[in-house]
Amino acid sequence: MKSTTDSATSPNGRAALEGLRVLDIATFVAAPFCGTILADFGAEVIKIEQPDGGDALRKFGTITECGDSLVWLSEARNKKTITLDLRKPQGVALFKELVAQSDVVLENFRPGTLEKWGIGFDVLRELNPRLIMLRISAYGQTGPKRGEPGFARIAHAFSGLSWLAGEAGGPPVVPGSTSMADYVSGMWGAIGVLTALRAREHSDRGQFIDLGLYESVFRLLDEIAPAYAKYGTVRERMGADTINVVPHSHYQTGSGEWVALACTSDKMFERLALVMEQPDLAASYPTSAVRVANRELINSIVAEWMVNRTLSEVVEATTAGGVPCAEIYSIKEIFEDEQYRARKNLLHVEDDRIGELVVPAPIPRMSETPPVFRHTGRALGEDNDAVYSALLAMSAEDIKAAKRAGVI
Repeated sequence: MKSTTDSATSPNGRAALEGLRVLDIATFVAAPFCGTILADFGAEVIKIEQPDGGDALRKFGTITECGDSLVWLSEARNKKTITLDLRKPQGVALFKELVAQSDVVLENFRPGTLEKWGIGFDVLRELNPRLIMLRISAYGQTGPKRGEPGFARIAHAFSGLSWLAGEAGGPPVVPGSTSMADYVSGMWGAIGVLTALRAREHSDRGQFIDLGLYESVFRLLDEIAPAYAKYGTVRERMGADTINVVPHSHYQTGSGEWVALACTSDKMFERLALVMEQPDLAASYPTSAVRVANRELINSIVAEWMVNRTLSEVVEATTAGGVPCAEIYSIKEIFEDEQYRARKNLLHVEDDRIGELVVPAPIPRMSETPPVFRHTGRALGEDNDAVYSALLAMSAEDIKAAKRAGVI
C-alpha cells in the first residue's frame, strides 16, 4: 500500500520517532489516535486487538467492501496489527513479554480494567522501569466519577463545550464533530508521551499519563473559568457570534453561500469599514467594547453589505482590504480548493484491499523529519506471524497453537 503523492524523507534517512516501539491496546479513537500521530512520524506502533472481531472502530462509520470502515483504514494507518486476548493467562504472559521490549503502552479502558487483568502500570513497570503508559478515560483515573463510562459526546457536555454550542435561546447542539474530544485527547496524549520520553532521557524512568476526555476539551475553552471565578460570568450560547469581538460571525452572501468573517481588532474593523465603503463606521464604533455593546446593529450592517454581493465579490473585496474572510466549506469545496491541493492535505493512497483511497495527510509539516505514509489500517491480525516470531521468537507451531486456543 503506497502513497500516490510524493513522500518526503529526512536527510539522514531516519524518521523522527524511528526506534520507538508503541503497544496500542486501546479502542475506538482517543488513545489510538495518539498512536496514529506517533506512527506517522516513524514509531513502530503495534495495534493489539481481541481475536474475536477486533477493535470496534473497524465497524464504526462507513463500511467498505473489505469489511473494515473508512475510519479504520484512515486512523489505523501505519500500524502493525496483531491479535491477543488480554483476558486469558497466556495472553497476559505474551503481553508482558511485549511490554518488556517496548517503550510506550496506550490504553483507554475504564479505570481498574487493566488492574483486574493483572497488567496495571505498577505491574508493567516492574517488568520495564522505562515504560511510559498513556491512560485516557472518560473522567481520569481519580475522582468520584473515575469509574463511569463516557464517550466524546459526554466529554463535550461535561467540559462545558456543548453548553456553548447552538443558537442563543436554543438547545445545545453537537459542536461540529461528535468525535472531537477523542481526537483532541489523542493530541494531548501525544504531547504527554513526547514529554515523558524527554523526561526519561534525564531520569531513565518511565511514567504514566492520566488524561480524562473532558479535560482535553475544557482546557481549550479560553477565559470561561477565570471569567466565572472573578465576575460570576456564565457564557451562554451565541450561535455564530463571539463573546468579546464584533463583527466576528457568519454571514450569508447574495449568491447564497455563507462566509466566516473575523474582525478581531480595532484596526481590522477600520479595514472592513473601508472595504464596505463606510469609513465613518470606524469613527462611530472605534473599540471592541463599543461594538460589542452595539452587536445587533453592527451585525445587521455587515449582513446587509454581504447579502448585496456575490460570494466572489465579498471574498475579492475583503482579500484586497486585508480583512480575514473565507467561504464556509463543506467537504466538496475542500476537495476542489487549490490551497488544499497545493499543501497536499488530501493524501491519495492505494489500499491492497479496496484500491484508491483519500485520507487526511499527516501533520505537522517538518523540514528535517517529515511524516511519511506507509499503509492504511490493516486486516485483523495481519502482522501476527511477523511480530510474534520476530519479537517473542515464537515458532510457527507456537503461533498456530495460540490461535487454536483463542489467545491470538
